[in-house]
Amino acid sequence: MNISLMAAFWAVSLMLVLTPGADWAYAISAGMRGRRVVVPAVAGMMSAHLAATLVVAAGVGGLVTRTPGALSFLTVAGAAYLAWMGIGMLRHPSAPTEVEVEKSASQYRWALRGACMAGLNPKLFLFFLALLPQFTSLSAEWPVPVQIICLGLLHIAGCSLVYLAVGFGAEVVLSSRPIAARRVSQLSGFVMILLAVALTAERLVV
Repeated sequence: MNISLMAAFWAVSLMLVLTPGADWAYAISAGMRGRRVVVPAVAGMMSAHLAATLVVAAGVGGLVTRTPGALSFLTVAGAAYLAWMGIGMLRHPSAPTEVEVEKSASQYRWALRGACMAGLNPKLFLFFLALLPQFTSLSAEWPVPVQIICLGLLHIAGCSLVYLAVGFGAEVVLSSRPIAARRVSQLSGFVMILLAVALTAERLVV
């Protein structure tokens, strides 16, 4: 692959990843539940990113965007799930003083919730569909689908590093501040609800 194209994609991808959003809120919430759930939570989110990469590489992405109602359904489902998670975080904010040793079942739930939260976000799918093909080259030695997969993996690597840092950072900063942890958790829930409202409003306008 063209190294300059990969570097340009890495820069654009990293700027987008560093913009706080629902993924940041989820990583922060996981960090306040203890480091045992940070990795499963991030892994769950990244599984959705990998699935979106493979869908676009397989050429299904264009078909989905041309199917009437497909993106609308995905938007409504994603908004509803974000709102549900946000309300749960407002009602039951994470606090480090309440955390006990997480069991494997709890880790699995964090991974599953992360996959659902990221996978039901239509912005993720549209990001891969709109951005990945632009950084491929027809004259490259590798086929375009392989280039898309490589770029997707590069994006996933950057996401993983940033979200792990956010999760572990939240644990370090808030572990001895239970009141602040509650407020941050509630703020994260509020952000998720706002994103859900924004997604729904955008779809209604369109």
